[in-house]
Amino acid sequence: MASHLPWLAEKLEELRSQHLLRARRTVTPLPDGWCLVDGRRLRNFASNDYLNLAHDERLRAAARETLDQAGVGSRASALVSGRTDWHERLEQRLARFEGQPAALLFPTGYAANLGTISALVEPDDVIFCDRLNHASLVDGCRLSGARLRVYRHTRLENLRRELQKCPARRRWIVTDTVFSMDGDLAPLPELCELSERYEAPLIIDEAHGTGVFGPSGRGVAEWQGVEDRVAVRVGTLSKAVGCLGGFVSGPTELVDWLWNRARTQVYSTALPPSVCAAACRAIDIIEDEPQRRERLLAASATFRQMLHAAGIETIASAAGPIVPVLLHQPDRATQVAAEVERRGFFVAAIRPPTVPRGTSRLRITLTAAHSRDDLQQLADTLAEVIGSDHAPSEASQP
Repeated sequence: MASHLPWLAEKLEELRSQHLLRARRTVTPLPDGWCLVDGRRLRNFASNDYLNLAHDERLRAAARETLDQAGVGSRASALVSGRTDWHERLEQRLARFEGQPAALLFPTGYAANLGTISALVEPDDVIFCDRLNHASLVDGCRLSGARLRVYRHTRLENLRRELQKCPARRRWIVTDTVFSMDGDLAPLPELCELSERYEAPLIIDEAHGTGVFGPSGRGVAEWQGVEDRVAVRVGTLSKAVGCLGGFVSGPTELVDWLWNRARTQVYSTALPPSVCAAACRAIDIIEDEPQRRERLLAASATFRQMLHAAGIETIASAAGPIVPVLLHQPDRATQVAAEVERRGFFVAAIRPPTVPRGTSRLRITLTAAHSRDDLQQLADTLAEVIGSDHAPSEASQP
């Protein structure tokens, strides 16, 4: 059959020649940090299921019970008739967990960022967006129509100067709390100081922070002691919570405004009720079993020490379960990932445009299911595959 878009073949060939063409793979997740890829059982170091909850029997039981009662889908958008009692329960549970008056569900974390920013920020505003923010934050900034300014969280003096000289009806600062490809944390106290001094409300995305950081598991803002200084807090249910969806927590007027104006929420079919039930149970576990995140963070520190001892290049400022191994060139990243997979470990090769050119890498993610032996075996495998004939080094922010 003739293609109606003949130019796509040429574009795909360009990607292939640059080692940037992505292939679709089918990965079957298995319990306790394993997966099945092409019929092979591999140790899974590419999952965001940080607390090992996605296969937890308590979540599965909650989902099954609700599935029997409510069926598979929610049948409509939340604004029309899709908001069931389980959606209401989850929003109330999230509000309690976050220590906020209210919360609002979105179908995904991407939708939460896109809808929230575009509903709050207007074309006469200026929005300051970190260079390494997730695509959903960047796209939300662009969709708002505001003037977009990019800053680096490692060079906040530049952001300060831009805030000083930039007149606007409103100014905003937007940041991830954990940068998903580098694994380092945003300097929230310093950003809050700039937010307050220059009257620029701070919007944060705790996608990789929720459940992982903080005494109660609320994220980096709790861990760094600045929760009350943040204007808008976005989170996700698809990573440490082990489920699906995104949410915003905050004052009632914020939630009411987003309920009326966040297009990605208004015009999307609501989450399945069974997912809401499972997420409620997951939040209970996050609160009741802090040892999961304590074990995860301890393992993350241990694994970084193993890589450093092996002379493997990582990012010095990173913390938590996202551990990048810098290989710089896309072909090198895919070659190393393939060889590591051949030896029994599933890891993600990350290339531009997901990361800047020259910073292609393996993105290794740890979970509470990984043992010390798992970590040592992976570190030894990486040392053998990459080669350890160079002095131990850690890269600064790329």
